[in-house]
Amino acid sequence: MGIQGTLLAQSDSIPVPREPTPNQLLRTRNTLILPLVARSIETDWSIGVASSFTFRFGHTDTLTTRTSNTQALALYSLRKQFIAAINGTTYFPGERIILNYQLSYSYFPDKFWGLGKEAPDENEESYTFKQYYAYLHFQRKVKERVFAGLVYEYQRLLSVDYQPGKLFDQLAVPGRNPYHISGAGLSLTYDSRNNAFAPDQGGFLQVYFNHFARLFGSDFGYTNYVIDFRRFLRIYRQQVLAIQAYGFFNSGNVPLRSLASFGGSNSMRGFYDGRFRSKNQIVAQVEYRVPLFWRLGAVGFFGVGNVGDHFNDLNFQEVKYSAGGGVRLALNRKERLNLRIDYGWGLGQSLSNGLYFQLGEAF
Repeated sequence: MGIQGTLLAQSDSIPVPREPTPNQLLRTRNTLILPLVARSIETDWSIGVASSFTFRFGHTDTLTTRTSNTQALALYSLRKQFIAAINGTTYFPGERIILNYQLSYSYFPDKFWGLGKEAPDENEESYTFKQYYAYLHFQRKVKERVFAGLVYEYQRLLSVDYQPGKLFDQLAVPGRNPYHISGAGLSLTYDSRNNAFAPDQGGFLQVYFNHFARLFGSDFGYTNYVIDFRRFLRIYRQQVLAIQAYGFFNSGNVPLRSLASFGGSNSMRGFYDGRFRSKNQIVAQVEYRVPLFWRLGAVGFFGVGNVGDHFNDLNFQEVKYSAGGGVRLALNRKERLNLRIDYGWGLGQSLSNGLYFQLGEAF
């Protein structure tokens, strides 16, 4: 599903900050390091290590500035995939400036079924890629809850190993050979969510475009447009209805790893991430979150979406559905950072299902 928007946690009203007590000062930093066992359809079981570091810049600004976070992980899967990544969001004092970032390296045996909304199961082919990836999103507050930003994205595909003469060559897929892309763009964000990791009220709307051109040193010329809308409603006590509508659109000559990738652990769970690939994608999903007892909670989710080479292909022909449920274990109750265990079914032309062990909510 593309890069997620900056995680902003913003309350409906801003209290006057007070001088923190010594105990409060000690709680301005928190580090969590744990061995990680994860699972997804794409990786099967993975083992590794993950860390989460939350902090604040100003001890005297604990109420008006949200908690910054940095997460790092290194994973090796049963399918001989390796992923190392660092991502996070830094809120500078008063939230006048926000920096969102992601850096990663991937060695990833993957699958490919072709392009478009009709990609038969029997088309399945294996390929392997190696890539570096960098994403930076600098935002500045222009008014309360509204941020204007600059976006930069870089990807270097070091290698693509595939079966010559088959789908990649038959479809002349752009980006089937090593390449790099570099692009910059602008964003506008509105955010009233009350928590960074698992909000239970507020909304989020982010729109941005990113233009890739030889001017920035890119091998491919195209423009990516994204709109991400989320709403969180407290229904009964601590039960929450979470809603997301997401659109990912491209124009120009788009390489393989920048196409809309349908499915994954955060969107249309139950579908392999990349089961359907095309220039454009739309997805709508809802999730109902219910606390149970101690640190445990439960969720149910449903999604609908499609892909297409052109905007008018995003219709109900060959539409895809996703449904499932899961449990949550609160690793950090104060920041609402959860271990997520989901099971999803992908329904439509291609039937699939999968189990997910992940850190943090889907959206």
